[in-house]
Amino acid sequence: MLLPAQLTHADASACAHMLMLSLRAQTGQAAVADASALQTFDSSALAVLLECRREAKAMGKTLSVKAMPSKLRELAVLYGIGELLPAAP
Repeated sequence: MLLPAQLTHADASACAHMLMLSLRAQTGQAAVADASALQTFDSSALAVLLECRREAKAMGKTLSVKAMPSKLRELAVLYGIGELLPAAP
């Protein structure tokens, strides 16, 4: 599941929909959201990732995040949700 280069409030709904489709198409128990392309974002990126986590959990899967930008990781920690979005190995 590849996150786009930009994920702000204006992009969140469409991005969440795209990621949900990707998540549902994946087989296996571990889903990975790849944030390596993410350059422009706001807290909506965290909301989208949390929505993906909820959906993954409902499907009996885990979700981890690969290459989360440090500023987004700091924001997640600030909001107290850092542990909900573990880094992918």
